[in-house]
Amino acid sequence: MTHKIFIDGAVGTTGLEIVERLSGRSEFTLIQLPEDQRKDVNARRDAINGSDFVILCLPDAAAIEAVSLIENDSTRVIDASSAHRTADEWVYGFAEFREGQREAIANARFVSNPGCYPTGFLALIAPLIANGRLSADWPYVLNAVSGYSGGGKALIERFAQEADLGYRSYGLNFDHKHMPEMKTHGGLTHDVIFAPSVIRAFRGMLVDVPLHLGAMGSARAEQLLEDLSVFFADSKIVSVQGGGDVSELLISENDAPTDRLELFVCGNAEGYHARLIARLDNLGKGAAGAAVQNLNIMAGLDETAGLRL
Repeated sequence: MTHKIFIDGAVGTTGLEIVERLSGRSEFTLIQLPEDQRKDVNARRDAINGSDFVILCLPDAAAIEAVSLIENDSTRVIDASSAHRTADEWVYGFAEFREGQREAIANARFVSNPGCYPTGFLALIAPLIANGRLSADWPYVLNAVSGYSGGGKALIERFAQEADLGYRSYGLNFDHKHMPEMKTHGGLTHDVIFAPSVIRAFRGMLVDVPLHLGAMGSARAEQLLEDLSVFFADSKIVSVQGGGDVSELLISENDAPTDRLELFVCGNAEGYHARLIARLDNLGKGAAGAAVQNLNIMAGLDETAGLRL
């Protein structure tokens, strides 16, 4: 069976990467609009309603508008924007982060792609809260650094124009759009104290959650490592490392694309200090790779098909 796919916003950074992952796949036929019709509402409406699956790679307001153009009860949607990530009628498209999520995605009509930072944070924290190892009632801190492609065309152009720009810290007023997503899907009592930054690398991301386990009165670092290793043991996408195997974690300026998600648990000798760290490609598992994985699941296919592993 061949599925008709329309990517609304296919010329953007995420859209182009999705197209690359779908290239040459016989299970899908890609519906593409001519350049002069790409922003035409009627042309988009026809493409949306003529597709089995629509992937939205748009700003939030445009994604909401695109959903309003659906005039049937069959077109299924994956939204890569942040517009629907906490909406009740949408299924959160992170298959690995809790039990039953993969099945929910498979049966969903509307799926919201996770944000790149929340993907790392929730992979590290959600399983440990679900099994009672960590408390939901803790003020978690998240330090994160990303490649500049995560900021879209505007930030890509800025890094191209400002040759001396090496590091950008932002979200200093604590209103980052990923914060509600992390609190909601983590089941947290408090907002996450989120410190995001961008470096002079096109892609790549480190998401770092420091924990004073002694003050929390909870587990030790080696127990967190064991829990995460067991939870993700069967995953073809997520891997877990820790202990003395990790001495440094790097992002290179020209890292190759990947759809993998690597988790690390680092602790002091006594285990009461820990850093839970996720390394991923903000354009891979953080965006395009996640969208293709969700598409595969919704279409009943091997969920790793087309992914860069």
